[in-house]
Amino acid sequence: MPDPRFFEDLGPVTLSELAELTGARLVDPSTGARRVRAVSVIAGAGADAITFVSDRKFLPQLHESKAGACFIGGGDIEALPASCAGLVLASPQMGYAIAAARLYRPRFASGDTLVSPNAQIEPGVLLGPGAVVGAGAQIGRGTRIGANAVVGPGVAIGRDCEISANVTIGFALIGDRVRILAGAAIGEAGFGATAGPNGLIDIPQLGRVILQDGVSIGANSCVDRGAFEDTVLGENTKIDNQVQIGHNVRVGRNCAMAAHTGISGSVTIGDGAQFGGRAGVADHLTIGDRARIGAAGGVMRDVPAGETWGGFPARPIRQWMREVAWLTRQAQRKEGNE
Repeated sequence: MPDPRFFEDLGPVTLSELAELTGARLVDPSTGARRVRAVSVIAGAGADAITFVSDRKFLPQLHESKAGACFIGGGDIEALPASCAGLVLASPQMGYAIAAARLYRPRFASGDTLVSPNAQIEPGVLLGPGAVVGAGAQIGRGTRIGANAVVGPGVAIGRDCEISANVTIGFALIGDRVRILAGAAIGEAGFGATAGPNGLIDIPQLGRVILQDGVSIGANSCVDRGAFEDTVLGENTKIDNQVQIGHNVRVGRNCAMAAHTGISGSVTIGDGAQFGGRAGVADHLTIGDRARIGAAGGVMRDVPAGETWGGFPARPIRQWMREVAWLTRQAQRKEGNE
């Protein structure tokens, strides 16, 4: 379930209403009165949740699922468990997106005062001019919040943190001694879209951001909240200015990312990994412990622990350097023969 500190629960909803909203067809019309309270990925779905299958490789998981309902393509109906009601749709992911928007609404900072009376602020916290603290937010002793920074509803910030001017933090749990520099955006919606009835629609992002103790985030960097699970940065990880970290990313402890690094969604990064400036990583990859990616390296496949890769597409650094040297020699020979 999405964290209630950050999302309002608008459920339950009947399957008949979801079928009408999405244009889906109920496999068994008698299930139309069934109610669901949540959306979920297949692995975590319970009897009161609706999930979706947009790739047939997940059908075996669906067969073992306890989900009460599922958006599914017309050719895959036989994979539904007996306890799971089916809603047939050409784009099951669209159904999930519409259902998520119907069942949850992100909480919004509102009211006549900059600091909500429902916020919990320990002694010794310093708030700069124009700082906003939303309802239910918690800020620990010794933390400084800069001018015009926004701490959204339900956000928890530990002790002895430094939050600079114009930082926005939402949907996030932040440890002690965390440093977030000016203009950084923590917990905004990750990038996710799918085909809708009249063009692309956004997929609601229902996860959180967790920054563990000692993390540093540079100016104008972005850390997106998870799509359903959490985006997590491990203890003492250091992020430079203008770095992008996508939804569902898991970063280990003591990692370092130089400016303009971009980490796509659902990447897993081990402890002690390092990224040179302008490095990029494609989605759903694994970067092993202590791996290093050279500046401007473009990673398109998993990187084993302890290895150093560079180039585009990135490969082991010695292989890349040999290839560059060979190309240089060939170019020089050609120039010499002209």
